[in-house]
Amino acid sequence: MRILFITATRIGDAVLSTGILQHLIARYPGARFTVAVGRVSAPLFKAVPGLERLIQIDKRPADLHWLDLWRTVVPRRWDIVVDLRGSAIAYLLWARRRFVIEGDARHRHHHRIGELAELIDARPPPSPTVWLAPRDAETAARLIPAGAPVLAIGPAANWSGKQWPAPRFAELAQRLTAPGTILAGARLAVLAAAHEREQARAVIEAVPAERTIDLVGAVDLPTAAACLRRCALFVGNDSGLMHLAAAAGVPTLGLFGPTPDDRYGPWGPHAAYVRTRESCAELMARSKSAGGAAGGLMESLSVDAVADAAEVLWRRQP
Repeated sequence: MRILFITATRIGDAVLSTGILQHLIARYPGARFTVAVGRVSAPLFKAVPGLERLIQIDKRPADLHWLDLWRTVVPRRWDIVVDLRGSAIAYLLWARRRFVIEGDARHRHHHRIGELAELIDARPPPSPTVWLAPRDAETAARLIPAGAPVLAIGPAANWSGKQWPAPRFAELAQRLTAPGTILAGARLAVLAAAHEREQARAVIEAVPAERTIDLVGAVDLPTAAACLRRCALFVGNDSGLMHLAAAAGVPTLGLFGPTPDDRYGPWGPHAAYVRTRESCAELMARSKSAGGAAGGLMESLSVDAVADAAEVLWRRQP
């Protein structure tokens, strides 16, 4: 059996789709999988069991990337095609069964995980996962050796409107690792892409250098997941990294403001979120009235609120 799985370009959406792929792997033992995914998210799928081919999609003007993909996959007959991008490709291939996501607004009240699960009738909705090669865990063990617990912080996001102010992340890190707190004396791991270093700088400098693990721009996605598995707690903005942390199984607290937590909150038994006093709709209306300005949308989320939510999440862990 051969299955074509077309998934997202953005890291967060790609992570959320991994549970569906794992469900298919379990449902069809011995199947061979071809995964088509955006180049940035592609490393997440390198260790997929039964992977026959990994196709990296590079966006091109006039949607020509879909033509490129079609030319690549059309020679083969597929038993199943799953298209989470809602393109027309699935209908232009020879396939026994097709599952194509639709942009139907009726589903928008669901969490994205529930929407994906409905597509292939997976019950209960399968949680996201990460597939790691042995070298990923080995690298993570070198970067985060055994010792004091580690608080992981993800201070960046793909839109500035979703970013909690960096100085507040720094204050949070100091508070959560201070004497007498839940992570007293913990080390601090800071994760972000290389181009996000300025956003991460204040957090990196929040605790003494000997307790800081600077992973900004230093690891690929699988290694980041392996590093997160070695952490005691993750706190970060609504981002791909937040979803990766939840999929890796680390207690994950997501910070929300102008994006819908009911649809994109971190998923799983060890995940929680805290949001601004204003709703997503209120913040987006404010941004729209200001000509699309993104500044200050996370301002009403206090350090006290995040610290309290982090402690509640921490204490509910088994």
